[in-house]
Amino acid sequence: MKKHTDMHAAQGGFTLVEIAIVLVIIGLLLGGILKGQEMITQAKTKNVINDFNGVAAAIYGYQDRYRALPGDDKNAFPRWAATSPGDGNGVISGVYNAAVPGTLTGLTPAVPESVFFWHHLRLSGFVSGSGADQPFNAVNGMMGVQTGDGAVTTGPVLGPNGFTGLILCSANLPDKIAISVDAQLDDGKGGTGAVRGQLQTAGTPNPAIAATAIDYTETGTAVYAACRSLL
Repeated sequence: MKKHTDMHAAQGGFTLVEIAIVLVIIGLLLGGILKGQEMITQAKTKNVINDFNGVAAAIYGYQDRYRALPGDDKNAFPRWAATSPGDGNGVISGVYNAAVPGTLTGLTPAVPESVFFWHHLRLSGFVSGSGADQPFNAVNGMMGVQTGDGAVTTGPVLGPNGFTGLILCSANLPDKIAISVDAQLDDGKGGTGAVRGQLQTAGTPNPAIAATAIDYTETGTAVYAACRSLL
């Protein structure tokens, strides 16, 4: 009876080898998770960079074909019956996050050229999709364009973040992604260069681009809107 009890007690614990194996497995699982998260971040970063480059290429293609800026194209109507023309002054009026109305007729302050920018690119086939809604990036931030401060009708003017001319903005970028995008497209500094950042206030997605450009701080929680000079 005693012998049976001793054998039962001996079978109740883990050996050092078994514990070591468990720790190795846990380490491999944690390493795989962290590596997977890093790969996801890199994929999103690449997607944002492709967005910046793709829209720039679409603008140049549109200019080459029609000799006008999308959104500002005064001959867009009657070329396409379902849109409205711009005023052809070389400046895209409105802000990157302007509200898109249900009916795309009439160029007014309520329906600025920054809305028709996407409509013209899609109608011309340079950007996929239909309608005038702004596209979203890989982290569900809005993308859009504006000239200067977005309110002027003549230019060029000194706009948000110190830019002049047309800018493409991509919002809701986590700090790691914003820093990597800037480093790969420009100088890696949010306050200078062709790509500049604006720190977003917590709980305010897709903010107005009006603050002074700021260098990035990687805290793990900071979120930025990054804008790139296009023209």
